[in-house]
Formats: sequence, structure tokens, C-alpha cells
Amino acid sequence: MIDRIDHIVLTVRDIDRAAEFYARVLKMQKVNFADGRTALHFGDQKINLQTLGQETRNYARIGSGDLCLITQLETQELITHLETEGIEIIEGPVEKTGALGRMISVYFNDPDGNLIEVSRYG
Repeated sequence: MIDRIDHIVLTVRDIDRAAEFYARVLKMQKVNFADGRTALHFGDQKINLQTLGQETRNYARIGSGDLCLITQLETQELITHLETEGIEIIEGPVEKTGALGRMISVYFNDPDGNLIEVSRYG
């Protein structure tokens, strides 16, 4: 029935600050859509950003996100990039199991405390 995830939504304190972080650190493309909303595009997916209370149909909280993103970078290249950007790695590299099997993951937080896992298969 379900084919794939199209987008997810993160609740953040400051949309511009969050968009700058994801564009700088993870090389996502910031785009505006639908009456000034902000999204981060990468591949065939996107992350929409919202502030607390902007969406009244859910119980979102700042910093409650937990994302796993897949990279083609070698793990050491990823770690070097994160260190260059001043990102504190809170775990990893560590072996985990993703949707397609075993992968190596590195964990860090975004400025709002959302847990970001960047992983590589193979």
C-alpha cells in the first residue's frame, strides 16, 4: 500500500536558523513554498520546517525529531566534514540496522536538539 516517505516535518524554534544548519552541514537545499513555508530538499525527499504551534493537528514538540539520513560518503569523510563544521558527534561510528540491513551510523543533534543519524550502507 505505501511506496515511500515523501516528506517529514520538524518543529524548530527558528526556521531560518534551522534551514541554515541543514544547508551548511548536510548540504540540503532550502526552498520556500505555500505561503512562505520553508522546506529542505535532498534527493527525492524533503523536510518541512515549522514553528511550535504552527500545525494544530499534531502534538509536535521542539527537539522531538529523530531522523536517519543515508549518505554515500565514506564514514571517515563524513566525520571529518562534521568536525570541520563544528558538529559534536554524540555517538558513532556504530553499526546499526536500517531498512535495507546493516549500516554504519554517526549521531549528532541539530540546533533544536533533534537527533540526526547519518548512515552508510555497505
